[in-house]
Amino acid sequence: MPEKETIEKKAEEKKKNLPAKAESEEPIEESIKELPIIPSEIVLFPHMVTPLMIHEPGLLQLLDDVLSGDRMVAVVAVKEPKSESKELYRIGTAAVILKATRLEPDQVRVMVQGLSRIEIKEIVDKGPYLVARVRVLEDYVTHDVEIEALASNIRILFNKVLELSPQLPGELKTLVLNIDEPGALADLVISHLNVPHEEKQKILETLDLKERLQKIHQALTRQVEILELGQKIQAEVRGRMEKAQREYFLREQLKVIRKELGEAEGIEAEIEELREKLAKKKLPDYVREEAEKELRKLARVHPSSAEYTVIRNYLDWILELPWCESTEDHLDLKRAREILDRDHYDLQKVKKRILEYLAVRKLKPDMKGPILCFVGPPGVGKTSLGRSIAKALGRKFLRISLGGVRDEAEIRGHRRTYVGAMPGRIIQGLRRVGVNNPVFMLDEIDKLGTDFRGDPASALLEVLDPEQNQNFSDHYLEIPFDLSKIIFIATANMLDTIPAPLLDRMEVIEIPGYTEEDKLRIAKYYLVPRQLEAHGLTKQQLKFTDRALMQIIRYYTREAGVRNLEREIGAVCRAVAMEFAEGRTEPVKVRMRDVEKFLGPPKYLPEVAERVKVPGVAIGLAWTPVGGELLFIEATKMKGSGRLILTGKLGEVMRESAEAALSFLRSRSKDLGIDEDIFQKVDIHVHVPAGAVPKDGPSAGITILAALVSLFTERTVRHDVAMTGEITLRGLVLPVGGIKEKVLAAKRAGIKEVIIPKLNEKDLVDVPKEAREKLTFHPVSRVEEALPIVFGVKKIKDLKGAKK
Repeated sequence: MPEKETIEKKAEEKKKNLPAKAESEEPIEESIKELPIIPSEIVLFPHMVTPLMIHEPGLLQLLDDVLSGDRMVAVVAVKEPKSESKELYRIGTAAVILKATRLEPDQVRVMVQGLSRIEIKEIVDKGPYLVARVRVLEDYVTHDVEIEALASNIRILFNKVLELSPQLPGELKTLVLNIDEPGALADLVISHLNVPHEEKQKILETLDLKERLQKIHQALTRQVEILELGQKIQAEVRGRMEKAQREYFLREQLKVIRKELGEAEGIEAEIEELREKLAKKKLPDYVREEAEKELRKLARVHPSSAEYTVIRNYLDWILELPWCESTEDHLDLKRAREILDRDHYDLQKVKKRILEYLAVRKLKPDMKGPILCFVGPPGVGKTSLGRSIAKALGRKFLRISLGGVRDEAEIRGHRRTYVGAMPGRIIQGLRRVGVNNPVFMLDEIDKLGTDFRGDPASALLEVLDPEQNQNFSDHYLEIPFDLSKIIFIATANMLDTIPAPLLDRMEVIEIPGYTEEDKLRIAKYYLVPRQLEAHGLTKQQLKFTDRALMQIIRYYTREAGVRNLEREIGAVCRAVAMEFAEGRTEPVKVRMRDVEKFLGPPKYLPEVAERVKVPGVAIGLAWTPVGGELLFIEATKMKGSGRLILTGKLGEVMRESAEAALSFLRSRSKDLGIDEDIFQKVDIHVHVPAGAVPKDGPSAGITILAALVSLFTERTVRHDVAMTGEITLRGLVLPVGGIKEKVLAAKRAGIKEVIIPKLNEKDLVDVPKEAREKLTFHPVSRVEEALPIVFGVKKIKDLKGAKK
């Protein structure tokens, strides 16, 4: 509706229905009038014409009453349009109903025009519709230059809004230019701005014209900024679309050019195939971006170029790696326990740790994978235990051997600048297994080497750190790959050669050697059935008695694990399989007396008693990477000048232990009944057999002392006692390592009693129960406590003078 007609209509209605502008001589009560109220979800301003939908029964009654009268109503905005409670603002707009159209029996569309601001003074009637006493509000106007300047700026800014908003009618531009009254201009502009409901209501309630113009000016400035930013974003989007269309056009031209050159079909088909694979492959955004960049580069490179093959191989690696592919964990603790018990005998400590991991994983699915390190002698089941863990979890199993690896690039890969470059073993293994959360076994981590090509152990620091491996960067890919979902399991025979920072990142779980009873059960329930199946035999065709298996364990193997035991059982199975292949039909039962027929003469015979029949020999216990071993120390004397000769490929520490033992013996020679002058007249030779095997460590100190005491007192040591411990010049026995392995070695050799340092008594907790029950332990803190046990006397002074 044109502005002139609007103003005239307003003036006419004001004359008919509302009091004139309050003069100073007129009482204010003359501006009070009773009007029915229409609650509205929009804010109606004076001079504004807008449609309203009426469907509530009470408001329909209001229309019937008003249309038959002066058509005057009060339109008041509700505070929360989306709320069911229709709480009204105190300030609204007096309006006249211009037109009413019934759309349905219970729905009417009315066109209302705002006339002036009003204030609700009092609700006089609440049903069926609200009727209130209202007061007409007039603007507070001060005519000055600032109001004119604000009105001028509002016109300029509103014209910008009209230019940036195609949905607003262009006629508003002419209408704004023709309005001279600042109040009418302000109401017209704010009614067409997209501002929040509450802000419009605040502007409606602002009676000071200058303040109202300032608020509208701020709203217009903000609206212009938003519209300009939106237009800028739209222009950028349009530019990208044009760029994509341009690239498509150029790509089509390139196809035609290549076709003319005779090199189009194969290359285009190959690139299109890669593009399709890339579209189907689920990739992280940063990986997809890198792949698309390489693909665009590949499309520009000639196929005969060396770079073409490099880029193609790189894209193949990206497309074949399991960036987002995972297997779902089976978090059934009962099933996992059954699988672990079925595949491995004993190893309760390891099984308990695995079940704890599963329990925590069940409660916290997003936990990071642990880094376990199984340490133990060969043949105790470290690698096969990793397979059982994968089976229990329902994950895929991946194993790489690190033994002898000396090149850092084996872990991190080579950069693409090198000819024949490839990713490292970690990424290669993940490509092979096809998922990003396998059980990953790093076998023989203690046998990593170092040379001029780098230190692979240092490269593993990032791989085995849960705080870093989620962004593992391979030199070939140069894109971070998340390794945090992998369960890494390392295996080692010893910890000494593993660098300290790498060892610190792993949870070490020691797997001890087996006792003879353990080996018997493992052979019966695991090894024999496996070898029968491997050689095509059945349980009915070949049976082993327990005594036959024990014969093989004692006299044909000497190891902490069961690998050689399985080989010997396999040798028996092969001999029996040959008999059945030649026509035998009767079943074979291998008894103790039959073992020598299949395996030949015994390889290991009891020699402890024979070795200690003469003075100068003592039995010690040693730790080796393959388990514990008995260590015989031999000493002899000859005419000389007091020299100490040490042989047997001994290390520096073991040589010092021998010197300390001799010094202690000389200092206590009087107590032992040994002539003090004899040490100046003889040379002493201490030898440790198995001379080709390097030996070191302080734990043989007490054994060397026992051999020297035996030599000079001419007493033989007990053949059923073995010992270990470091000694000092004052006769203290200090703690040593490897107690568990040493005790098991003593039991295997038939030793009955073991002397250990007093401070190592706590380590007996880790010794298998069977070994603890069958051995007698003597924890000692001084040499004086150990020597009587070794020689079978009550006190050390009993050694004086007695000769055996």
